[in-house]
Formats: sequence, C-alpha cells, structure tokens
Amino acid sequence: MKRAFLAILFAFSLMTLNVTAQELNFTVQINTAQVSGTDQRLYESLKESMVTFMNQRIWTNIKFEENERIEGSMVLVVKNRDGNSIDGELNVVLRRPVYKSNYNSPLLNIVDNDISFSYIDGQPLDFNENSFMSNLTSILAYYGYYCLGIYFDTFGQNGGDEMFNMCDQIVTQAQNAAEGGWKAFDSYKNRYWLLDSYTNPAYRSLRQFMYEYHRLGLDVMGSGKIENGRTAITKSLDYVKTAYTSKSNLYFIQILNDSKRDEWKNIYSDCPQQEKTKAINILRDIDPAHAEEYEEVLNSKKRF
Repeated sequence: MKRAFLAILFAFSLMTLNVTAQELNFTVQINTAQVSGTDQRLYESLKESMVTFMNQRIWTNIKFEENERIEGSMVLVVKNRDGNSIDGELNVVLRRPVYKSNYNSPLLNIVDNDISFSYIDGQPLDFNENSFMSNLTSILAYYGYYCLGIYFDTFGQNGGDEMFNMCDQIVTQAQNAAEGGWKAFDSYKNRYWLLDSYTNPAYRSLRQFMYEYHRLGLDVMGSGKIENGRTAITKSLDYVKTAYTSKSNLYFIQILNDSKRDEWKNIYSDCPQQEKTKAINILRDIDPAHAEEYEEVLNSKKRF
C-alpha cells in the first residue's frame, strides 16, 4: 500500500525530501443549534476558512497523492456567540486505512471543550510556527500536527516525533494566551495533557502500542493473517496496561478507550476463549467504566 510506504518512509527520513503536497483531507461541520438567530454567513465563512487551513496547508515535505491524503473530521459546536467572539467545543476524529482492506480504524475521537476565539467574516486564518497569532489558528494547527503525529506513529516506531515537537512548540507559545486549554493547571483534560500523556517518556509504551497494534496487528489481519494479527494486537495491549499501571488517569488512555472501544469489542467477539480472556481482562482494567460491555464480549459464544 503506497500510503503505508510513504508513512514508513516518513518515520525514518522525516524532513529530507524536496517534494511537497497537502497531507490532510478533513471535513468540517459547524453546529449552531444552541445559538439561534445569529448570522449564518459568518459560520459559512468560518467553515470555509477552517477547511482551507486544514486541507490546503502543507504540513510536512512528504508528497501525498490525492487518494493518499489522511482522512478526518472536525465538528465545531457553537455554544455562545457575542459579536465576533465564539465559544464552544470541537470534536476531532482521525481515521487510518488498514492494509488490503476497506476498513478505516479510528485513531482519535476527542471533544475539546476549551474552544474560545474571535473571528471576523472573511478573515484569513494566519499561522506562524514561531509565535502565537490567534487562538483559533493555534488550536487548528495543534490538532493538525497532533493528528499527523499519531498517524505516522502507527506506521513507524516514534514516526511522529517531528509533528509532536511542533505541537509542543504551539503549546509553549500559548502559555500566555488568555484562553484556556493550553496550561497544565487549567485542567487535566486539555491540549497540554493530551500531548504530555502520550509523548512523555514515562509513558513511552503507549507509542509502542500505537505502532504494534496497527502495523503488526491490524495491517497483518487485513492481509489475511487473522490469527497472527490478533496475537500481535493482544500483545500490544500490555503496553497500554503498563502505562495505566504507572498512572491510571492518563488523559490519552481515556481518549484511546473512547476511540477504540467498539473496535476492540469487534476484534474479540470471535476468537479462541483463552486469547479473549487475556485481552478482555486487560481491557476491563484500563477501561473500568465500561467493564460490563467487555464482560458481555467475554461471555459471548464463539461463532466459528
């Protein structure tokens, strides 16, 4: 698969190529149901600006063909508007194709509740990597780089390093911003902690999980080697358990659970009981709020 090859190449030779093209293909929706009576033209302009920023910006120097662009979506729910000031929440979803299959695995599904920015109809969204220009563009750039980092991590071990370095730079530049979501003391569920709980060396096993689960697990299953791929997936869950044991309330693990829960249940709905039991025991530990759902999978009968 050419996309997989490009991503693996990125992991080992990042920033060494001279060819460039847009990498992201994100859809954008803006939900204004909670702010009825406001001028919809501004939201149409904002949506167009967000689409342009995410999809027309060149984020790396890796060349992507049109059909290789990384799929994702953003849904901005506007909860309050006062003139040009907008408050709300942003749902960011990222997907990854599985080798030799039509299946797209969810990599990220997060709701950011700390969305606050100003926007004027027709305003271009300017971003400077070396300075904080606006909260909106910093948020969009942060999630652009974060999604790229996660995506490339699934194709090469620590393949997203440069992207996460950019996220760290954006977070650092935003420390004096009036808006929330950037500082460690604001909350333990914000952009600061989303980055730290995944890239902190203390939890490096999470990045090992992302690589082995997707490249050695799902991609191998997609190639037809179901048992081999599932065995690698079961092994990779131990990496999450290691991080969870170190710190049970890691924000990234909470996001991982929400993003992967349905996929995990599907993977283990039909498999040998011994392997199912091992995996489900781990999943119940790292996702205790949904232990009953995993229990149902454990007690389901094998269909083959």
